Amino acid sequence: MKPIRIFSHAICEPPEYLVTLLERLQYPYQLVCLYENRQQVPMDLDGISGLVFMGGPGDVNEPTDWMQQEMQLIQQAHANNIPILGICLGAQLLSKAIGGKVWQADSLEVGWHTVELLPAARLQSWFDDLPASFTVFQWHAHNFSPPPGSETLAFSECTPCQAYVAGKSLALQFHLEMSVDVISTLTEKYGSDLIGESPCVQNRAEILRGIGVKCEQNFAIADKLLARWFESLVI
Repeated sequence: MKPIRIFSHAICEPPEYLVTLLERLQYPYQLVCLYENRQQVPMDLDGISGLVFMGGPGDVNEPTDWMQQEMQLIQQAHANNIPILGICLGAQLLSKAIGGKVWQADSLEVGWHTVELLPAARLQSWFDDLPASFTVFQWHAHNFSPPPGSETLAFSECTPCQAYVAGKSLALQFHLEMSVDVISTLTEKYGSDLIGESPCVQNRAEILRGIGVKCEQNFAIADKLLARWFESLVI
């Protein structure tokens, strides 16, 4: 199998369980850490089975140089039918690059929130056997729309589009890959995001309550949804 190329945007948001899953499946991968100054966005697509774009800080409507390069790469991959997985910021990059819209949300959505699947999700085999609703980890300030030719597959009370499929590509606003350590670090590093009176933002105590069980539940969803997406790369 050709390797999967993963783009990581922040040292505090590593791929974590994605890598665990890939290693369990014995699928090769390459990790590009764009927060390291020496790293550039590799624009070649030869020998790649798929691309993964992780989360991180930033606004795709005010893109950095590497964000612009990533969106160009997404457009090239999409035009060549190369599958793309976008998570949080990665999903926003995917949406913006292939014709969707991204905008500042009325409120941050941070913490453990329930995502509900729409009937359209049942038409996608990647979502087979998933419950109609499940709790996932969220940390984002922007919303996105599904690009032309695709439709919303899931939503939460705070975010109208939590997922869509565009051809062979999958966009998820939520995080299934974050571990206890990663989430704990984020709550320390970005504690200012947790201040306010919004039902969409949980405080640190709420986020950390029962976090081990909640992460394991997220990993169980990843074992179905993300494993099927990875497996589709070799079919």
